[in-house]
Amino acid sequence: MAYRFRLSFPVQRSTGGIIFRITEIVAGLVEVEGCVINQKGIMGNTPLGWAARNGQEEVVKMLLAQDGIDLNKGDQEGRTPLWWAAFNGHQGVVEMLLARNGTDPNRPDRCWQTPLWVAVSDGYEGVVKMLLGRDDTNPNQHCGKGKTALQWAARNGDQRMVKMLLGRGDTDPNRSDDWGETPLGIAAESGYKGVMKILLGRDGTDPNRSDVDGRTPLWWAARNGDQGMVKILLGHDDTDPDKPDQYGETPLSIAASIGHAGVMKILLGRDDVNPNKLDEHNKTPLWWATSSGHEGAVKALLERDDVNTYTPDDYYEALSSAAYQGHEGVVKALLELDAANPGRAGGVGKTPLWLAAQKGHKELVKILLRESISPDNPDEYGRTPLSITAENGHEEVVKLLLGRDDVNPDKPDKDGQGPLWWAARNGCEEVVRLLLEQEEVSLNRPNRYGQTPLSIAARHDHAGVIALLQPPTDAGHSTT
Repeated sequence: MAYRFRLSFPVQRSTGGIIFRITEIVAGLVEVEGCVINQKGIMGNTPLGWAARNGQEEVVKMLLAQDGIDLNKGDQEGRTPLWWAAFNGHQGVVEMLLARNGTDPNRPDRCWQTPLWVAVSDGYEGVVKMLLGRDDTNPNQHCGKGKTALQWAARNGDQRMVKMLLGRGDTDPNRSDDWGETPLGIAAESGYKGVMKILLGRDGTDPNRSDVDGRTPLWWAARNGDQGMVKILLGHDDTDPDKPDQYGETPLSIAASIGHAGVMKILLGRDDVNPNKLDEHNKTPLWWATSSGHEGAVKALLERDDVNTYTPDDYYEALSSAAYQGHEGVVKALLELDAANPGRAGGVGKTPLWLAAQKGHKELVKILLRESISPDNPDEYGRTPLSITAENGHEEVVKLLLGRDDVNPDKPDKDGQGPLWWAARNGCEEVVRLLLEQEEVSLNRPNRYGQTPLSIAARHDHAGVIALLQPPTDAGHSTT
C-alpha cells in the first residue's frame, strides 16, 4: 500500500520553543516501501517543493537522492521547487537544484514569473548570479504584461541587477513590454539616472525606442523636468532630440506645456530642435507655454530668434491664448519682447483685448489698452470688446472701456444688438446702469428681430433691468 507523504510532522517541545525534527522524519519516511515521493499536499506542494520553499537544505539533499523525484512539479500556482527557492532567496537550495540535470530554470508560474524574474525582483544577487550562470536560462523571458527581468530591475532602480543581467551577452536591452516600454524608457520615466547610464553604456541600446504612445526616453525625461537625465540622453550621439509622440508632442512641447524652463533651455540649445514644430492640433511649444501661463517657458522660447509667435490656425496665436486664459506675466513678456502684435485679430476676428474683455480680466485689459490698438475693433459678428464684456456682466472692465474716448458705447453688432441690449438680455443690472449714464446709448433701438433692450429683459423676467429701462422722465437718452 502506498504511503501518503504529508507535510505535518510530530514535534518535540522544549524551553526554546518548538523544534521540528524534519530531517529525521523525512529520512524515515523515504525508506518506507511504496512512499509516493512526488505526492502533493493540501496546498499543492510536493515534499521537494515544501523543502525548497522553506530553505531546508538537508531535506532537499535527501529528496534529490531519491529515484523518480520530479524536479519541476509545480504547486497549484505552477510554482516549482526552484521557483520557491529563488523567490525566498535560498541560495544553497537553488545551487543544489541547478546542479541536477533536468531542472528547468525557466519554468514560470501561472503569472508567467520565472525563477530569474522573482530573484531579480527581490534583489537576491547570489541566486541571480547562479541562474545567469546557466546557459539555458533565458534572460529575456517575460512575465505577465510582457516585462522581462531587466525591465523589472530598471523599474526598481536596481543598478546591481541591471549590471548583472547586461553581463549576459544575450540579454536584450531593447525588449519592450505590452505597453512598448523598454528598460531605458522605464528608467527615464522613473527617474533612475544610474540605471540609464548603465543601459546607455551597453552597445546596441536604442535611445529612441518609443512606447505604444510614441514616447521616447527623452520625452519622459523632459516630461518629468529632469535636467540631468535630459543631458545624459542628449550626450548619446544617436538620441533624436525632436522625436514626437503619436500626438505630435515633442520633448520641447511637453516641457513647455508643464513649464520646465530648465529642460527647455537645454533642448533649445540644440540646432536640431525645431521650436515651431506643430502637434496634431496645430499647436506649437510657444502656444502650450502661453496657454498654460508658464512665463519662464515663454521667455526661454523667445530667446531663440527663429521662434514664430503665430501658427497656421490663428485661433492658436500665442498672445490671444494668454489673454483669454488671464496669464498676465505671459502677456507682459510677449509685449515687452515685441514678440506679438496686440492688435492682431485671431479666430473670427477676436483680438487679445476682445478675449481678455470677454473673460473679465481687468488687469490684462489695462495692459492691452496701453498699447497702440483700437479698443473698439469688432469680431466677425460685429461684437466689440464692450459688447462682449457687457453681456457677461464684467462691471470693472465696462468702466475701463467706457472711460476711453475711442470706444462707442452704443455700437451695434450685425444683428443690431448694442452693449445695452446684451446687458439687458442677461440681467446685468449694474452694467445696464453704467451704460444708461452714456448719452449716446439708445434705449429703444430694436435688433433685426424687433427686440428692444426692454422687451428682451421682459422676456427673461429681469425685473431689476426692466425698472431701469422704463421710459425716463427726462430727455437725456435717444429713443431711436
